[in-house]
Amino acid sequence: MTGWSRRSFLGAASLVALLSSAPGGAEVLRKLDPKDVPSPHMRKLMRTVAELVIPTTDTPGAGALGADDFVLVALAHGLEGTRKPPAADPSFTPCLRADGSLDHAAWLDGKLGPDWLTLPPARQSEQLAALDASAYKGETTAAPWRAIKALILTGYYTSEVGGSRELNYELVPGRFDPKVPVKPDTRAYSSDWTAVDFG
Repeated sequence: MTGWSRRSFLGAASLVALLSSAPGGAEVLRKLDPKDVPSPHMRKLMRTVAELVIPTTDTPGAGALGADDFVLVALAHGLEGTRKPPAADPSFTPCLRADGSLDHAAWLDGKLGPDWLTLPPARQSEQLAALDASAYKGETTAAPWRAIKALILTGYYTSEVGGSRELNYELVPGRFDPKVPVKPDTRAYSSDWTAVDFG
């Protein structure tokens, strides 16, 4: 993940605190500028996408934890550079805001198509995986997905469940172990940001 400054991280942490202290994500979303308040369709779309990125296993998934609402608030506030004008590409034009920035949620809705929410979960996952592959191959028309995915991961792993139940947490290691046995079920440490791969 690139482009994170201390200010960006503190902004994300503030949004997490705001969402977690509010009665619910819907209440925070209602306090956004009216033109940034997402529709019920957009909330359902983002919740489904977030749950596919980090599905429920023995811990709740990103959609179940409300990372989708975090993403929508973060997009409205421009985290991950989402309020900067996108690369010049005519396919982005229908989703541009008045200030010239890309409405990432509207872009995702258009990219997945109007019937995506009605597809079976396996087909939804397949199409999202194809979008993900395109974005990480460097295709300009899929580039906005990288910011959305980064925000889903940030919203999830800065939550209580993501940071302390999904990941191991050890504030200060008790000793240095040059060789730590790692098994398939070994979880990463939330206090070791060098070991977290958001790509």
